[in-house]
Amino acid sequence: MAVSLNCKSTTSAVPILKLAERWLSEDKDPETRKQIQLLVDAGDDTKLESLLRQPIEFGTAGLRSRMEAGYSRLNQLTVIIASQGLAAYVEREVPNALSRGVVVGHDHRHNSNVFAQLTMRAFLDHGFKVYFYPGLGPTPQVPFAIKHLEAACGVMITASHNPKDDNGYKVYWENGAQIKPPLDAGIAQSIRENNTPKNWDAASVESETNVVDVTESMMNAYYKAAQSLVRNPELNRATKLKYVYTPMHGVGAPFAARILEAFGLPPYIPVPEQASPDPDFPTVAFPNPEEKGALDMAKAVADKQGVELVVANDPDADRFAAAEKQADGGWLMFTGDQLGSVFAAAVLENSRHQGIPDAKLAMVNSTVSSRMLKAMAQKEGFHYADTLTGFKWMANELAALSKQGYYAGFGYEEAIGYMVGNQVLDKDGITALGVFVQLAARMHAEGRRVGDYLEEQYARYGYFASANSYFICPDPQKTNKIFAHIRYGDSKNASSSDKDDDDGRVRRSEIVRTGPGDVLRYPQTIGGFPVCYIRDLTIGFEMTDVDKKAAGERIVVKAGEYKPTFPVSSGSHMITFETRNGGRLTMRTSGTEPKIKYYLEIRNTDNDRIAAAKDLARMVDAVANELVEASKNEL
Repeated sequence: MAVSLNCKSTTSAVPILKLAERWLSEDKDPETRKQIQLLVDAGDDTKLESLLRQPIEFGTAGLRSRMEAGYSRLNQLTVIIASQGLAAYVEREVPNALSRGVVVGHDHRHNSNVFAQLTMRAFLDHGFKVYFYPGLGPTPQVPFAIKHLEAACGVMITASHNPKDDNGYKVYWENGAQIKPPLDAGIAQSIRENNTPKNWDAASVESETNVVDVTESMMNAYYKAAQSLVRNPELNRATKLKYVYTPMHGVGAPFAARILEAFGLPPYIPVPEQASPDPDFPTVAFPNPEEKGALDMAKAVADKQGVELVVANDPDADRFAAAEKQADGGWLMFTGDQLGSVFAAAVLENSRHQGIPDAKLAMVNSTVSSRMLKAMAQKEGFHYADTLTGFKWMANELAALSKQGYYAGFGYEEAIGYMVGNQVLDKDGITALGVFVQLAARMHAEGRRVGDYLEEQYARYGYFASANSYFICPDPQKTNKIFAHIRYGDSKNASSSDKDDDDGRVRRSEIVRTGPGDVLRYPQTIGGFPVCYIRDLTIGFEMTDVDKKAAGERIVVKAGEYKPTFPVSSGSHMITFETRNGGRLTMRTSGTEPKIKYYLEIRNTDNDRIAAAKDLARMVDAVANELVEASKNEL
């Protein structure tokens, strides 16, 4: 969910030059003032429209955008008004908010420090105590401190692994988790009510009496808490394991070094060109360890030194990635789901080592992540839940389970985000690094690899093969048409049950919803495999055993029946299908990019890799040709 800040009257009725005049009257940053003034002088109304007309949206991750002048971008003015509105909302909604205080941190990106100082300025002006990390730091430091200090909220200035011209304003609530609806809407409304920038004087903000530098105290507490995840300190200290680490030009290096020391593990071998923070990310096309080629430099260092393991954080160190050389000499680049399975198994072992009953252990992952975690829970007996995509959902789910007496042991999303242990209610690449290298050290002592450990999980829980990708579709109307065709076939009001589509391949059954009054005609099969489950979070529909209930016949759904348990959002598309061959497909639109994303997985309970690969290939082809009709729609 994203809510427009609607700064002042930036509506279509206001002439663009009036908006430019307003900006120039409010902005005190010479650089961004100059950007707008030059556009005014040049008469570039098109660019002015793109910068000023549509205000930046406040979503469930806060703000994130390109750093540039204008109400639609991230800059000093939009940071000030966001902070004013957030401070007013927190003061109103959180008990004892002023004395409990706010935590503020920042990474190394351009303008991150000044954005953090302006954020502090607004909270101080409201009377808040401010807990501050003045140095460059990883994102997990803020949610950790909120929880540890019982602060009222927190703000981290970071754009994670976005391109160098972006920055972000990430907001956490009093429980230490990212905000979720309806908090985002409430904060956005408060920003609209406090949208005149009041105070730009942040030069000496760090020396004010109500500001507390918590770097040393919180980092000491963070590493102490992480030691609960140390499994075998003697083995860690004795290991001969060697490995290469890269922070991807980000802030992670000193924090990675210290977590490894806390675990008693040997230091890493650095990638010299990527070891220091650099906001321009000069050696990578995209500063994201997931991207193809992002770890090539680290692998080259490993090859040169005869090392078989590479580990990495993204620039703000909340994500973690790893690659391992296998017996055949090739590199295994672990997928996000494979790492999730490895971490889950390690967490289960560690919780048993600590004496935590399986029934009291809780693990979660996002609904687009692998179902291996669910299979593990069914076999081992721990509590499992899946959530919508994003750690705001997973962390809040784990926070709620903690209140019910569960140990919040693990949460992950396939986009290499891992919450290992309960010390941080967000993804934490630093702790994940320590736990992973510890496991690698154990495998090394046994003459094995982490890849072998993953194979053990496949043997126990079944083989899971995945294919996640996307189609670029810059036309929103075409995207809507594609999803309408998936839901309704050729016509919303088609009356012929079990009718073929015009291509003669996709067979559909009619599901008549008497309440909403539309006729759903989802595909009966995907890649020839019967569809047994459908969940549509755009229109609010969920049904199991669809093939048995439909069987080619018309189904009448009464008002209120088959409502999904997850929140429904009509503003975006998200449909999940499951098929009788162990397939699961989720298709959704991206909130930030012109993409139709899909997440496809096949489970083979016999651990038959060849059969799983064949099924996966058939379903990938079906996504392109039967569902989105990529060629016809020129995707």
